[in-house]
Amino acid sequence: MEFVIAILAFISGMSFIMGAYYILTAPKNMVLARLERFTQSRTSFSNAEDKEGNKEKFKLKNILTLLGRAFATRGFTKKIEQELLKADYPIRAEEFLVFNIIMALTGAFVGFTIGRIGPALVFGLIGALFPILVVKKKKKQRFESLNNEIGDCLTVMSNSLRAGYSFHQAMDLVAKEMTGPLAKEFKKTLREISLGVPTEQALLNLTGRVESDDLDLMISAVLIQRQVGGNLAEVLDNISHTLRERIRIKGEIKTLTAQGRISGLIIGLLPPILFAILMVINPGYVGILIQTPIGIMLLMAGVVSEIIGVMFIKKIVDIEV
Repeated sequence: MEFVIAILAFISGMSFIMGAYYILTAPKNMVLARLERFTQSRTSFSNAEDKEGNKEKFKLKNILTLLGRAFATRGFTKKIEQELLKADYPIRAEEFLVFNIIMALTGAFVGFTIGRIGPALVFGLIGALFPILVVKKKKKQRFESLNNEIGDCLTVMSNSLRAGYSFHQAMDLVAKEMTGPLAKEFKKTLREISLGVPTEQALLNLTGRVESDDLDLMISAVLIQRQVGGNLAEVLDNISHTLRERIRIKGEIKTLTAQGRISGLIIGLLPPILFAILMVINPGYVGILIQTPIGIMLLMAGVVSEIIGVMFIKKIVDIEV
């Protein structure tokens, strides 16, 4: 009976999403139909399918865009959009929120089909957190790749400056000749400068988009040189040497603190994983923790203790260079 209820709830949710999609796109479809009668041409909404005589199909991104209008005017979407920009994901904040809700509902449905309320809550939480963790991991990987490219970037810029290039030409050379996230960020900066943004402000915007101490050091040196003058090529060479040494020291520190980081990872992930497994295997065994006041208090105390322990371990192994 519960399985049937879960299926009906899932179908109802999907029907609501489909209905909202067709209601929101009804005015647009009417306009497109009128234009088609006058122009005798097919719309660009589904050119590939129209050439083959197939029916118009909607895309997932279009649904996310339409449903995300409910969050479009919210203040918290700005911070989410900045995080998505740092992770280089071509999706708006409101679309990301809708995708999170869909993942949470899907996870809750899967959990409910396996067990009851407990697994539904666990899988729903996992579904909601999964996109956030993916974005954070992608942002971390992107910034690590960017930091590894700064040394080569400084070498290219210093050599081009010695060859007679201007600073803007040196940035353009890096954007064209190099590949990776740093070249993309330089392209964005050059595009801002070409649109009338002052060079200093465009460089500050670059540091705002990228959470990198190495890049902050490079931009600060460039801004100081533009104000007081000096040999920029020599300054960039000195910064390049400094950054290469920092990367070497960071590698040594990462090797020495590997055991502590792995211990923190195990301590942080083992309790929630075991709780989720027990909720699936034997919900009645751990269900008392979420069904009684004392169990809820113990569960909250365990979560707080877990967070404190992970923070202490992170503080010990996180060495600033």
